[in-house]
Amino acid sequence: MSRESEADPSGEDALPGVLPEALRAELVAFRRDLHMHPELGNQEFRTTAAIKARLEKAGLEPRVLAVGTGLICDIGTVGAAGGAAVLAMRADIDALPIPDTKTECAYRSTVPDRAHACGHDVHTTVVLGAGLVLAELHRQGRLPRPVRLIFQPAEEVLPGGAADVIEDGALDGVGRIIAVHCDPRVDAGRIGLREGAITSACDRLEISLDGPGGHTARPHLTTDLVTAAARVVTDVPALVGRRVDTRAGLAVTWGRIESGHAPNVIPQHAELSGTVRCLDIDAWRQAPDIVVAAIDEVANLHRAKSEINYVRGVPPVVNDADVTGLLRDAMVARRGETAVEGTEQSLGGEDFSWYLERVPGAMARLGVRTPGERTVRDLHQGDFDADESAITAGVELFTAAALLDAANR
Repeated sequence: MSRESEADPSGEDALPGVLPEALRAELVAFRRDLHMHPELGNQEFRTTAAIKARLEKAGLEPRVLAVGTGLICDIGTVGAAGGAAVLAMRADIDALPIPDTKTECAYRSTVPDRAHACGHDVHTTVVLGAGLVLAELHRQGRLPRPVRLIFQPAEEVLPGGAADVIEDGALDGVGRIIAVHCDPRVDAGRIGLREGAITSACDRLEISLDGPGGHTARPHLTTDLVTAAARVVTDVPALVGRRVDTRAGLAVTWGRIESGHAPNVIPQHAELSGTVRCLDIDAWRQAPDIVVAAIDEVANLHRAKSEINYVRGVPPVVNDADVTGLLRDAMVARRGETAVEGTEQSLGGEDFSWYLERVPGAMARLGVRTPGERTVRDLHQGDFDADESAITAGVELFTAAALLDAANR
């Protein structure tokens, strides 16, 4: 349950854009429909069609991306002579390949092993709702600056769908870009903000180790591959941590190790995979060389041949100070000073960072925890859910940001 806006519900206040009750109910229903029908990255055909249909019903002209899923939709005239730079609002629309484990939920996922366990259904609904409100203001002649809605596919797939969206022209004419990400540690009706890096860089690491195997009775005649793999797992993170400033937070964490089939046979092949995360963008740029060199050192020490696939993921999301200030001012204008809190830098990765490599922008943490709730939930867990009053808070944040951005530039 969130705080209600103190703005005049007639919409004639100094900062228009308050949600009518009917639209609030519609947005909750839209979010629940998405939650029941999650789709993985680059497979979001039903989701794309649902967004497109609702925007067209509002008289807008969304364009499906060239990759076949995701959309771009402009509100107001973009690119006119003397026209203002566009404020873009981005939502990610894909789900995760995990089961929905909520047991008492009428709108739990109907798709086996698929769930909106990261809140992308909420992000999508917030941007859709903001677009509907701003479209109405535009029809009334009350939207002084154009806005672009970006519904991005494949955020959960490294290196993320942002690159395809950018290549499709999503940032043409854009001056600033904003986004939100659900945060189950923040109460619904509030947002968390941070200037500078708010997420971590995240890369993927895949390693194959090979060598002549043999009998466990004679390990000295073999490449003891299980031991070699174990030393890579334990020694590489320690080596990496000593080759950069510890404040950079460069960390290697393993998620998979496989080798062998019998207790008395030293195998000839082992596989490891994990992630490389980094808080500092400069250290992230050096990370591939540092990590690969550490792996080779340990593998060579144990006479194992290594093949390394270092998959570049995403840099940190680095919030621009001015755009962070815009989000702060927007939330304060709608819900007061107490609706904004600070937030820590996360070790999670987010491909919103690719947009910020090109234009200034900022991401806010959108509170989705029911105030007073004691259950500790987390993202990427099958029981994740959101207090749906967060949708209203997110729409108010984005609509106020669009109007304040226009007024202050």
